[in-house]
Amino acid sequence: MTGKAIAISTGQSLKIGVIGAGWLGGTVAKLWVKAGHQVMFSTRHLDELQREIAPLGANASVGTPAEAAAFGDILLFAVPYDALPQLGQQLAAAMKGKIVLDACNPSGWQQSDLAREANQNGVAETSQRLLPGTRYVRAFSAVDATAIEASASASAANKLGVPIASDDAEALKAVAKLVEDVGSVPVITGNLASARSFQRGGPGFRANTNAPALRAILHVDV
Repeated sequence: MTGKAIAISTGQSLKIGVIGAGWLGGTVAKLWVKAGHQVMFSTRHLDELQREIAPLGANASVGTPAEAAAFGDILLFAVPYDALPQLGQQLAAAMKGKIVLDACNPSGWQQSDLAREANQNGVAETSQRLLPGTRYVRAFSAVDATAIEASASASAANKLGVPIASDDAEALKAVAKLVEDVGSVPVITGNLASARSFQRGGPGFRANTNAPALRAILHVDV
């Protein structure tokens, strides 16, 4: 997938739409706001979320998934996996050509047909098919929200390693900077096929460790 290049530099404020501002999505989104980005949070419970983000200031706003998809130049999906097919159809026009970070995971129990397909064929490859026309990056899918939050205030040696993968090299660079903006360290594993190493059942899934240790686990040199 090719598209307009987005070069992210230190201190640059971006417009980010977060589809699914629950435990993981909300944690990442709040840290992006603190880093100076403009973030629209979306969830099914808008009133409750509005009260929650009010202390974050003017850079944090609340909207529907459609509004967040239209708002953001970059999008983060952090929703139940079985919601992706419907969202992919509903938001297709709004997210076309945009960098999309996918943090969604199929359930490890009571699996649907879609979850079984994803686990067998590759979660990243399946998600990319469900989010067509996007500059797709697998990111924040293998780490816990508590580990991300702790990393934001951790020493350099203890920063969380976050594995990311994509077939779009420029999108991967942009997402690597966004990982740094939440106080973690990006560990680029390579193309989408490499994301199997950190999907559920892979050695990198919820390793929740620092970048050097994660690189060793995933056999990543850089």
